[in-house]
Amino acid sequence: MKAFLDILEQLYRKILLGATLENDSHDYVFYLSLAFSDQDCSDCSDNLDVEGVHRPSSVHLATVSVAPVCLKRHSQMSSTREVMLLQLTVIKVMITRTLSVETEFHAKEKYRDIIKILLKSSDIDSKLTCMFQNSDKLLSHMAAKCLALLLYFQLREKITLSNSWIAFCQKNLSEYPERDKALYCLSTLTIVMKEILKDTCSQKTEILKQFLTPFNTIFEVFYNSLFSQHFENHQDFSKIVNSLICFLELLELLIASRIHLKLHFTCQRILFLKPSCVLDVISWPVQAFVKRKFIIFIKKCLLCKVGEDLCRGSVPALMPPDDHLDVDMLALADAVLQAVDLGLLRTLSVHGKPSHFGGDEVQPGWEHVPGPDYVILRAASLPIIRSLEIKFQNCASADEMKVDLQRFMSELLTFLKRHLQPSLQSHNLCEWLSRVFVEQDDDMLEAAKALLGIYLKLTRKCEATESLTQEKEMWNHHTHENGYNPHCIFLFLLKTIVFDSTVLLDFLISSETCFLEYFVRYLKLLQKDWDHFFTVCKYFDVTESKDSVNIYCCISSLVQDSSSNWTEPGPLAVLSHHRNAHACVCHASDASSEPLNQIVLSKEAYTTLPANSLSPCRASPSLVDYDSSDDSEEESTNQRLANSRLTSFHQEAVKKIQDRIGTSRGEKELSLKPQSRPLVPKESNTPFSVDCDLASDSTASQVGICYRTVKCFEELRGAIYRLQKKNLFPYNPTALLKLLKHVEAIYNKSLNPLYNSGILFPLTVFP
Repeated sequence: MKAFLDILEQLYRKILLGATLENDSHDYVFYLSLAFSDQDCSDCSDNLDVEGVHRPSSVHLATVSVAPVCLKRHSQMSSTREVMLLQLTVIKVMITRTLSVETEFHAKEKYRDIIKILLKSSDIDSKLTCMFQNSDKLLSHMAAKCLALLLYFQLREKITLSNSWIAFCQKNLSEYPERDKALYCLSTLTIVMKEILKDTCSQKTEILKQFLTPFNTIFEVFYNSLFSQHFENHQDFSKIVNSLICFLELLELLIASRIHLKLHFTCQRILFLKPSCVLDVISWPVQAFVKRKFIIFIKKCLLCKVGEDLCRGSVPALMPPDDHLDVDMLALADAVLQAVDLGLLRTLSVHGKPSHFGGDEVQPGWEHVPGPDYVILRAASLPIIRSLEIKFQNCASADEMKVDLQRFMSELLTFLKRHLQPSLQSHNLCEWLSRVFVEQDDDMLEAAKALLGIYLKLTRKCEATESLTQEKEMWNHHTHENGYNPHCIFLFLLKTIVFDSTVLLDFLISSETCFLEYFVRYLKLLQKDWDHFFTVCKYFDVTESKDSVNIYCCISSLVQDSSSNWTEPGPLAVLSHHRNAHACVCHASDASSEPLNQIVLSKEAYTTLPANSLSPCRASPSLVDYDSSDDSEEESTNQRLANSRLTSFHQEAVKKIQDRIGTSRGEKELSLKPQSRPLVPKESNTPFSVDCDLASDSTASQVGICYRTVKCFEELRGAIYRLQKKNLFPYNPTALLKLLKHVEAIYNKSLNPLYNSGILFPLTVFP
């Protein structure tokens, strides 16, 4: 036993370094043949000369004992368990080294030869299969891992898989739940699938085809058996839960291979062929974490993000269209919408323990914060939005799309209103997206992109059939009351990030979100739909001012009788009266008898001040590391000059406004009181408002949301331009820069009457 363990330990150290083995391959196979008793180990080490097998030279093995190894010395390893664990570890490391591109060629060939001899001579797959139900969980796990790597090695080397192992899996999977070894088969199959997807070789599609062929029909049988179980017939729920979780992992890998490797086995399409089976689990009486896993799984399938961590390195970013996959996705989307129609959201429990990295238990001394599980809210919301988008891509009727959209969005918003704290405000339901997804920016952008796609699809259909102004107004109203108006959604997104252009820049550079695609599509829409955007901005300004100041607006729907009470307008009220105006103008009424705490300004007095969206003392930091101090000094000088100019513009504009208001104060009994009150009030009652005091001189509190949006675009364009100039931007942003510049030009043009009069100054234009 002592000599046997010593040789195994030395062999492990040498393989770990990737060193070449000098002895004959059969010598090493002798030590890797699994032993099932202490007597077997003693026989192996005491009879090394039997049948022509010679003991490897200890001199050669001992020369590479420099590698640190976390192993017990042979004096402590006196049982069969340690021997078998060491044997399995050596086999696993040897296979890994064989498949690694970093291993030296001669060493790799030697390892490959040893493994092939081991497969032929020792019936190792049957021995490993027998170890599956070992009471020692570590030994069972190592056996499954080792068997999976051996199977993958055979696939890579085009060696026929063992018929005994295939028969073992087929029998246990087809006879589930009577057979209790199905879990071990699933575990092994999952590991093999992971290795195939991680592989960078060009033959991975052929390898996967060879692997799935024996199990194509068996997976469907197991799928039906697993999801047709009745909990009242089982006393041990843990076995069902373990089977569900294990099979869900395998199912995700099968679908990932379906998407990325373009195969069309039935086992890869089983979810799309029978999606209701998986969706039904969400209503089963199982633990919350199981439901959460299944909901997130559905979301990843609809977004085609299953297996992205395994396939990212080998799959091109732009894949050719797959008509078969489109059909499958449509089937899954229809099943999701049908489940929602049948009341899936009404049965979904959201007020459970929140999920954390450390679990869902609250430690003693810490208070449990009540509130919904936002993981569930996000995972339930995004699949509905994505399913609608997929369905509408294959729908030709605008009326049918409107009906479906209103039905499902109403169901979703009702669900969210019950759980969000504080609840959604009825005056602008588009806020739901930023509220639900604020902690998960990648999902938030996916949802925003899907809603934008729905809006564009419906807009094209409506433009072809609707020409009357009243019909278009009703269409705009429909977008607001169903929470998918693209301008509201984008403005809430900007408010979430406090109009910080550096966050947008981070989104554009990151490959983990779809922001680039969403942003480009939105900018194109913004150019065509500027009047609608400007009207929405005015509505935001009016809404945000309701707790600090009342505003008389020129829009006729907002002009109330001087003796009536002011009520908060809805988006449609603002939308229906904006046609040619490009600035929010407030008119004074000579007969007004309203209190003096109302701001009433003439057309010339109302202005959107051209100051930085940040206060003068909080200039935007530079986004580029400079090659020299000269570059830094040049920009610092320019920045100081720009700030000085903006400050003077700001002071001059304020003085003009105050003078004009002071002149009319005695005549019209109107005042601006207190004088420090902003023209366009600050965002003081939203969770993501600009951090500035109402009475401060911060110019962010004195500008409208339209200006702050375009100013954010300007800063973003400047940052992109500087990065591109230094070849630091990861892709060619020329088209994006043109879109941003065009939006700025539209903004300046729309305000031409005001800045020609000297009251409003245009944005600075970068090259």
